[in-house]
Amino acid sequence: MKLFAKKIDINQPGTVKITPEEPDDLWVVYNLISPGDAVVTDTTRKVSHTTASGKGKGSTRVTIKLEIRITDVDYEKDSSILPVKGRNVSQNEHVVVGAFHTLELEPNKQFDLTKKVWDSNSIDALREGRDKSSVADLAVILMQQNLARLYLVGGKTTKLCENVEDFSTSNKKDSNKFFENVFRAFVKHVDLDAVKCVVIGSPGTIKDEFRGYLLTESQKLKIKRIEENKSRIPVMGTAKNVSLEGFLKDNAVMNLIKGTKAAMEIRAYNEFSDMLSKVETRQKYIELVKSVKNVGGKAFVYSSKHVSGEQLATLTGIAAILRFPLPHLDDMVV
Repeated sequence: MKLFAKKIDINQPGTVKITPEEPDDLWVVYNLISPGDAVVTDTTRKVSHTTASGKGKGSTRVTIKLEIRITDVDYEKDSSILPVKGRNVSQNEHVVVGAFHTLELEPNKQFDLTKKVWDSNSIDALREGRDKSSVADLAVILMQQNLARLYLVGGKTTKLCENVEDFSTSNKKDSNKFFENVFRAFVKHVDLDAVKCVVIGSPGTIKDEFRGYLLTESQKLKIKRIEENKSRIPVMGTAKNVSLEGFLKDNAVMNLIKGTKAAMEIRAYNEFSDMLSKVETRQKYIELVKSVKNVGGKAFVYSSKHVSGEQLATLTGIAAILRFPLPHLDDMVV
């Protein structure tokens, strides 16, 4: 993301010129823009023409520069456009002051962003946007028979870049056509100067066959960047129809991508998720023990390292001796 601005002081008003360079930059912009901010950029407007007598003479679409006060910002992770909505605040021959308009922010299109107050979070977001280390450094290709999805995983966003399908037939010729389409997607979206690891996953041998095709084609076409970095393109077996989320939770996959920023953030989230799960489980059992004691029962909590705790763990981890029989217990469906 390119930035052009005079010095922005914390807790002061200011304007910065921004040019997003890639779709991931739009995520930064989305988190940067708030209701009440002003955005100026080029847009198009449909203008109707009339004759001297007032009859319609058709219409044309003209390009104008518009400034709006933001009321809403929409973000769709698979889109390369960030719509921002608001009211026009500058006099314009085609748009009256106060009229609602939507501006579309997109890669390689400059816009001005003005804030009444630049707080520390906003200034930090600007710095992060300029930091190229936030660019996606992991690519994942999940494949199965005649179906492939190519993802780029970055520090801030995960994007499905290409969905390649070919269910026509399953003969060798069509298999090569399918691989050719996946190869084109690879060349189009994977920048090996930024991406540290490309993991190809599939059930069966599809992953190995495509990796072989990838390297062979790169040699034929003299794409040296792929051949030189083949050690950064490993394969991994998967279950059928595995999701990206499930794929990245696999410990073997995490070991393959451990050098990427994506892996560090995934690992941190998984640790948080595991900790949260344990907290919730512990709280559930604490409330259960309280409820038993409140009705006059006795409750014992065993350590998982105690011999009794180890035996109890084989019986789901929780057991009860009741003061009354349940003759139909075997008929109960849990």
